[in-house]
Amino acid sequence: MLIQTKPYGKIDVDERQKIFFPFGILGFENLKNYVLMDAKQQPFYWLQSLDVPEIAFVLINPFVFRPDYSIDIPPEEMEDIDLQTPEDTLVFAIVTIPENQSKMTANLQGPIIINRKNKLGRQAISSNQKWKTRHTILEELAVVKG
Repeated sequence: MLIQTKPYGKIDVDERQKIFFPFGILGFENLKNYVLMDAKQQPFYWLQSLDVPEIAFVLINPFVFRPDYSIDIPPEEMEDIDLQTPEDTLVFAIVTIPENQSKMTANLQGPIIINRKNKLGRQAISSNQKWKTRHTILEELAVVKG
């Protein structure tokens, strides 16, 4: 299917990349239809709104720079997207990229959880105080790589 994207203009994407967010994403609750795309720069991804082409989120798998990350969210939030097994779970953090890209941060407090089986997603809120809305990716990656 041909879609208009913020990062790449018009592109063809596979229907299987579509993700439905029944509750939207915080601040964008009215936008429910997205596609998940690989970014040209790994390890990043794009979550592109199908409802408003100007809206797209840069995502990263939090385990890339925080292997100790844990998803501490209420079970009912998992039930909202019919998530039953860890194998069906995709986890992402929304990335904020300021002018100085070395200071980009990831929101580990509000992870994006996707059920890869039924293509339902939601933004959850972690109950673990360890996870904040701004984790500096490059600094934390340097610690991991030691």
